[in-house]
Amino acid sequence: MAKPVSIEVWNPCGKYRVVSTKPMPGTRWIDLLVQQDCRVEICTQKKTILSVEDIIALIGDKCDGVIGQLTEDWGETLFSALSRAGGRAFSNMAVGYNNVDVNAANKYGVAVGNTPGVLTETTAELAASLSMAAARRIVEADEFMRAGLYDGWLPHLYNHPFSLLPSLLVVMFTVYTLGQTVGVIGAGRIGSAYARMMVEGFKMNLIYYDLYQATRLEKFVTAYGQFLKASGEQPVTWKRAASMDEVLREADLEAILINCSRGPVIDEVALVAHLKENPMFRVGLDVFEDEPYMKPGLAEMKNAIVVPHIASASKWTREGMATLAALNVLVCLFQSYEQEGLNTNGLVAAKRVFWRSGDNRLFAPSCSHWLFI
Repeated sequence: MAKPVSIEVWNPCGKYRVVSTKPMPGTRWIDLLVQQDCRVEICTQKKTILSVEDIIALIGDKCDGVIGQLTEDWGETLFSALSRAGGRAFSNMAVGYNNVDVNAANKYGVAVGNTPGVLTETTAELAASLSMAAARRIVEADEFMRAGLYDGWLPHLYNHPFSLLPSLLVVMFTVYTLGQTVGVIGAGRIGSAYARMMVEGFKMNLIYYDLYQATRLEKFVTAYGQFLKASGEQPVTWKRAASMDEVLREADLEAILINCSRGPVIDEVALVAHLKENPMFRVGLDVFEDEPYMKPGLAEMKNAIVVPHIASASKWTREGMATLAALNVLVCLFQSYEQEGLNTNGLVAAKRVFWRSGDNRLFAPSCSHWLFI
């Protein structure tokens, strides 16, 4: 039996009970829930990751909706508990939902929401930052300075194949291709935003793989290439690869690998072995195979840059994610939905309710993506 969890309560007399398993940035999300007569309970337990038992204790006997985190295992046990408590909505404060068993949610009649869109540019910025940090050896150079090893400028100091960006092998989400070519595996919102940054910012050619054609991205690169050509510069080009392997074949032993998607897409044991055998190969990771842990040896690799899942960690973005997570719950509580998807008319009505406060920064429910599988 889990011990009672500590909570912070807003609008204690509210008609609807909505639980957040973590304190979230800003207060806009709380205001939205309170304005719609929700009692908001925020878990303040000093634990990074709540157990299933902790969350069941939070849900209690009556709960209309829950806002959870990607570190939590939302499966059969939690969705059955939420359903028994009368819950109709669960929103993951993340764009990903690999921690959510959507089939179990459907089984118990709980709608699942996530928070895409608002974190696109911020995540792409981190991927680009990791790319440049790896290419220019920023972390190593910082350590070099702090160790007191710098005693004056030298022509060969930190001279490196990546120093002038000639062989920045870049692939969004997984691998980067060599020779002023950025390779993107997964050209969705984030992958396309990252590709635009690297193509426009560093005049890199693009090769990408996706199950669906990235038409807008292709048009952007084509137009930018025409602009460069009209300016007397070498135009950039793009190519849609037929497979992931075709993108990976562009990489060589001096490639840069960036992963800001899902940790398990990379075999970290194999990665550590490759980093040891190929010191010119570099990697930047924001997510990990067994998060929050790293596989043995990864932390010791000088040709690896590791950061603690901070791709969306800007104040504006995290507050937007919290706001969107709250809107997901409200849309479900106040509008009808069917098992095949949201009632579109209800969604339009919900927009009018939520925009009534006049806050221009509010993220409208049209940004919500609901998962019915």
